[in-house]
Amino acid sequence: CLRDSRRREMAMKEETLSYYRKNAENFVKGTINADMEFNRKKFLQRLPEQGSILDFGCGSGRDAKVFLDLGYEVEAADGCGELCEMAAEYTGIVVRQMDFMELDVWEKYDGIWACASVLHLPYEELRAVLAKMAAALKEDGVIYVSFKYGEFEGWRNGRYFTDMTEDGVRRLVEETQGMSVEEIWVTADVREGRGDERWVNGVGRKGIKKKIND
Repeated sequence: CLRDSRRREMAMKEETLSYYRKNAENFVKGTINADMEFNRKKFLQRLPEQGSILDFGCGSGRDAKVFLDLGYEVEAADGCGELCEMAAEYTGIVVRQMDFMELDVWEKYDGIWACASVLHLPYEELRAVLAKMAAALKEDGVIYVSFKYGEFEGWRNGRYFTDMTEDGVRRLVEETQGMSVEEIWVTADVREGRGDERWVNGVGRKGIKKKIND
């Protein structure tokens, strides 16, 4: 039943968050210096100068800090309280602790950066969160997402993962009302010693509403 399904989802989230709480310091050390410049440029080139960005599942605050230093208006959030504290210290901004499903704003951001974050959601919940992200975008805004490459969904190394291929990302974005695919690309893992792992990255854009006279 729906109640049992919800209980399972909450238990899954709690186990994944427990992993990050226990491993927060090591996670930050392993990711804070990862070179994400290539992917950030593909995202930022589609945003207005000094536009508003939500770093959604910000982890260490690595990318939020870069966005801030470049002059963007940045908000950051993560589900793990320990990571929120570390990211706040690193970036100098308040980092909100929140569940992905708690996103509930309307047309606020020019871009939402979800780097290796929403990949921890079961596919059906992922679809619901993408809809919330789309609603939170201004017209013509963009979403960046990244997933481990593959077709696996389930538990791996103490966390829940939904892996994706190019077709999976395309389907996810196109199933989200008002969104269309801008670009999808595959990259190697940039963390030290992980270059044999692949990631699929995607950017989707929220369509511009047509004028009445068009």
